[in-house]
Amino acid sequence: MQITGAAISINVADPAASAAFVTRHFGFTEVMSADGFVSLAHKDLGFNLVYLRTGLASLQPESLKQQSVAGLLVAFEVTDIAAEYDRLRNDGVEITTELQTEPWGERFFQVTDPNGVILQLVQWMGKPGE
Repeated sequence: MQITGAAISINVADPAASAAFVTRHFGFTEVMSADGFVSLAHKDLGFNLVYLRTGLASLQPESLKQQSVAGLLVAFEVTDIAAEYDRLRNDGVEITTELQTEPWGERFFQVTDPNGVILQLVQWMGKPGE
């Protein structure tokens, strides 16, 4: 199989609000949009982030049409977690989960977009003692 692209599609009540959030705070750019649909790309990623309006008639399978964000976490690995934390706080973004480091070396924090999508920024610090 040759895969030529990838996307993560997320059902939300207001796709434009989520798109504006990641465009403003995470550097995404709009690739295409239509009523109830926004596809975004980022120069550093190999996939598109797509927001679909909950109930969109064209969404398949039918069983997904009325489902929206629940238990979803979108994680982005960054090179300077402390700088990103400070930047987002200074931009007025509410921090959902404060900056912390797990015993296995994952340093992260989380923010929530206007539709409840949790966005996690993470930097791998290595295990203590390495």
